[in-house]
Amino acid sequence: MTDSLASLTTEQRNERTKELDRMTTAEILTVMNEEDQKVAEAVRQVLPQITKAVDRISEALKRGGRLFYVGAGTSGRLGVLDASECPPTFQVDYDMVQAVMAGGGEAFFKAKENSEDDERQGEEDLQQKKVSPMDVVVGITASGRTPYPIGALKVARRVGAFTVSLSCNEASEISAFADCPIEVIVGPEVLTGSTRLKSASAHKMVLNMLSTVSMVKLGKVYENLMVDVHASNHKLRERAKSILMESTKTKYEEAESALEQADMQVKPAILMLLKSVSYEEAQTLLAAHEGQLREALETNS
Repeated sequence: MTDSLASLTTEQRNERTKELDRMTTAEILTVMNEEDQKVAEAVRQVLPQITKAVDRISEALKRGGRLFYVGAGTSGRLGVLDASECPPTFQVDYDMVQAVMAGGGEAFFKAKENSEDDERQGEEDLQQKKVSPMDVVVGITASGRTPYPIGALKVARRVGAFTVSLSCNEASEISAFADCPIEVIVGPEVLTGSTRLKSASAHKMVLNMLSTVSMVKLGKVYENLMVDVHASNHKLRERAKSILMESTKTKYEEAESALEQADMQVKPAILMLLKSVSYEEAQTLLAAHEGQLREALETNS
């Protein structure tokens, strides 16, 4: 097992940083910044695989399925971060996008490094979510060999869920258990083996893509505006008004009034202003077009 770990790209020493402890602060920051610039290019190389994953995720969510992120350590925390942002950003139910993390919620704040080694626990934790063929499960592991998410993908495949793996090494072990393997090869880390650096940045980029683009395809976005934002506090209410003003070219007071009539929901408020309909009529239009605001706006009814 030790030899297997040592052979991974993510565990190799970076030739550019072998004198890291001798470098000045500016030199270290410069090389870190230069290495980070390689991450976006590595993600670009796997856009076809990400496209496949997004299409399957959006199809699953449209049918009432769920998206699960499964990981340990940094990978698990990234899954929690992305999942937790979906409800306020896109006003979706909290169970639509979920994170399953080795060690449970406590491990988000305090590392439980040994929890990642339990493949059976990965299976059991996902089974507790009653994963089904309607769902999509994404196993996240920089090394590609972490037992916990591998266990989760195994049980997901057994029940017929679509499986995606996200790793940073070629021919990762977890890829063998994924319908859509995504291997983002970022190269050796600045600090040898510290995959919370480039590997984590790559995974954050990919998770951003998976959730954001899926929500676009679900009609949660109009133009490039988050028209399903959950206006649950002052900042988000002001953002909702700004979105409404931008999309309808109305003044602040008019946008504020329309939002209040629409129960602080941006999409029906836009329809109310642009099509001169009531809140109830706007809701009916949106329902008829499965929440797609552009289609509702372009209809002649």
